[in-house]
Amino acid sequence: MPQASSLKPQASSLKPQASSLKPRDGYILDFISGKEIKSTPEELDAVQPYSKILVNDYNYPLDQIITRPQYRVKSCPSDTSGKFPLDIAIFKGDVKDENLYIIVECKQKNVKEGRSQLEQYLKLSHASLGVWYNGEDAPIFIRKIIKDGGVYFIEIPNIPSFLENIDDIGKFKRKDLKPAHNLKTIFKIIRSHLAGNAVGTTRDEELAKQLINIIFTKIYDEKFTAQDDIVSFRAGINDTPKEVRERIEKIFLSVKGKYKEVIDFNDSISLDDDSLYFIVGQLQNFALIEAERDIIADAFETFIGYALKGSQGQFFTPRNVVKLMVNVLNQEPDETIIDPACGSGGFIVEALRGLWGKLDQEAIKYGWSSQALLEEKTAKAMQQIYGIEKDSFLSKVAKAYMAILGDGKGGIFCEDSLEEAGQWKTSTQQKVRLNSFDCLLANPPFGKNIKVTGKSKLQQFELAYKHKKTNRRIEKNNRRIEKTNSLNEEMTPQVLFIERCIQLLRDGGRLGIIIPETYFHAPNSLYVLEYMKRHNVYCIIDLPHNTFRPHNNAKCIAIFLQKNTPQQENILMCVAEEMGHDHQGNPIYRWDHVNHKKSNELWDDFALISDEINSDIQDKYTFKVSAQTVSDTNVYVPRYYWRKKEEIIIQNAINDGYDLVSIGELIQDGVISHFDGHGSPASENKGKGEVPYIRVKDIVNWEIYKDPTSLIPENVYNKMMSKAKYLEEKDIVYVRRGSYRIGSVAMVSPFDKKVILTREILVLRVKDLKNKYGLTPEYLLYALSHNITQEQAKNKILIETTLPNIADRWKELKIPIFKDKNKVQEITSSINDAIKSKWNAVEKINKIKNQYGSLTT
Repeated sequence: MPQASSLKPQASSLKPQASSLKPRDGYILDFISGKEIKSTPEELDAVQPYSKILVNDYNYPLDQIITRPQYRVKSCPSDTSGKFPLDIAIFKGDVKDENLYIIVECKQKNVKEGRSQLEQYLKLSHASLGVWYNGEDAPIFIRKIIKDGGVYFIEIPNIPSFLENIDDIGKFKRKDLKPAHNLKTIFKIIRSHLAGNAVGTTRDEELAKQLINIIFTKIYDEKFTAQDDIVSFRAGINDTPKEVRERIEKIFLSVKGKYKEVIDFNDSISLDDDSLYFIVGQLQNFALIEAERDIIADAFETFIGYALKGSQGQFFTPRNVVKLMVNVLNQEPDETIIDPACGSGGFIVEALRGLWGKLDQEAIKYGWSSQALLEEKTAKAMQQIYGIEKDSFLSKVAKAYMAILGDGKGGIFCEDSLEEAGQWKTSTQQKVRLNSFDCLLANPPFGKNIKVTGKSKLQQFELAYKHKKTNRRIEKNNRRIEKTNSLNEEMTPQVLFIERCIQLLRDGGRLGIIIPETYFHAPNSLYVLEYMKRHNVYCIIDLPHNTFRPHNNAKCIAIFLQKNTPQQENILMCVAEEMGHDHQGNPIYRWDHVNHKKSNELWDDFALISDEINSDIQDKYTFKVSAQTVSDTNVYVPRYYWRKKEEIIIQNAINDGYDLVSIGELIQDGVISHFDGHGSPASENKGKGEVPYIRVKDIVNWEIYKDPTSLIPENVYNKMMSKAKYLEEKDIVYVRRGSYRIGSVAMVSPFDKKVILTREILVLRVKDLKNKYGLTPEYLLYALSHNITQEQAKNKILIETTLPNIADRWKELKIPIFKDKNKVQEITSSINDAIKSKWNAVEKINKIKNQYGSLTT
């Protein structure tokens, strides 16, 4: 491949100008031609990704590739127009039939049918090479051989790069290897091949371990092969799978001596010969150690992610979250950092990148040589980046990750961070000491089924003891929670990790940690919040609920503390509404308010938050709140204080002719009264009587649905009902706690008065019909349902454990009341007419039931 590298700039410069345009909905821009094409699964999953590989990784010039409109080959010798369209056609030189070189077929989803189709195209054309790739399965590479008057096909390990001869596949000198630009797709290809074809080794975790071993073999070969020597990590056109295995295993013996911290002596490359041959064929063109850092990381996570199921809270923290937290922490070049729950190494890898970025700036400032800069970067990786991970597989992944990036594998230790430090291995104790680190980032494992037990482990932690409320003030921050001498028998790990993280820091050290939202406001978790408040809380990030979905439903907050430092005057608050994907993991896009449709911009607020932080200009997503105010309310959830959103709501209300009046103000003025629901009857009583029991899910479409499976006996109703909580016609019921229906409302009809309401349902009653606002029950129903009120509620609804709850914060909601009282009356009349029509229909149905027997409706 002697000249390919010199031609790549020319190839990339031929990219069409049209690529800067935005396509219509349902369309994308073709990577090769720049033309607008339909965004079919075939294009998204196969044609476009492989087109990028051909240009960026194989170096083929754009003007020698045709995708859209499609190039056609003959269906038979007499075909003059060309019947069969090719997905991708690569030429040698000018675009002529006789120069057709490689055909890429992406149409057929089935491997057998795809290969058959590809072979037919090759027979009918001048092309000598073919690729079948559908975006899911591993591609197959075929060489056409014309011999003794017949056409034969053989599989080969790969196709040649631009200007490389087919017989030179695998015969690379070290200097010929080039950085890969589409490793994520290549790793996906490798994973697909192994999942469908590997013999003996089929479990995701074992396949991931094998990939780590092979990556280290590849890195070793790159590092220790002279520039003018042929690499040993190769699969040539004439090599057998057995010969390739012998070469790779010989390198791996040296790897085990070099990377003892990562590769165990008993480790082996246990993949079958054909699978190993395939992987080597896919990776041999590239220099992994020269790849762009983000690209190798993305590719690595793409593969390793299949092995993580999350049973122990093992999920990758999304890259945009990690980058923002690294930015907020702002580690200086001389500061150490540790992640005591490092998993696969996401935080420490990004922290290392951050340090290296600052070293690049220093190198320019002080005129360092390339060698001096490299030495500084290696030193940072080895001396200032540390991680602890309990899971042996994940710690191995983290070590591999760090080794790929900069030889920082020696700072990763496989230990239980919550174990007594004196019980750690000697090598860990020598490097990791309590009260010693400058910085810390962590996303500890969390989940209701993960428990920490054992007296010796638990008694290390103040937070493992039971706490109680007290009337006396403790210390200067007026805490009213104190520790008892009673030790809990088990604890969730996230609580203990908060304390262990503080223990690891020196005084003045900084940490950023992700914790479920319930610990930032819920009364039952107040002792945890009070513990964090002993240190300087300087930044809090409100993470979207979709952050860890679909793997985990926890709604989380990232908090930044400075150990044993007085609380600063203001806390920087950040709110991210979305982070790029929905609850199923699918991409979501911003709404185009001008054209009233979905835009092509991914809805990810994290980069915008970083921009505001870096510019120190609080705008939409960042703002400062008085630390005293936050401490007094004991709500440390940023969106609760998100005034920017409130300002927009208020302005919209004013523009539409409304006054905004809080429900609390209406209660204070005596306009409305309220009470909680009655409670929940014992489960054995449900479905055993005639009185409806109403739950959250039964409040829908302004009506109260009566589920016949939840009817309770009369005597149970009498015991649960109190005189103060009898329902009246036109009372408004409001859902204030539940998985997804908070804010739903209904009006009590004449047929709903004798029901039992769950405590998650609130009852509001307009008791002064001659109030100054003109407020009526019908208008209250309208106002509570209005988007102005519903949008406010989103900032008041906080998560307790996993269940959303607005608690008493519903009183803070400001409902829109028209300044024009005629409009209030108009809306009242319209809703009254609609409600009465519904009630009349219900009355007729009840008559039918009474006349013709007991019916379930």
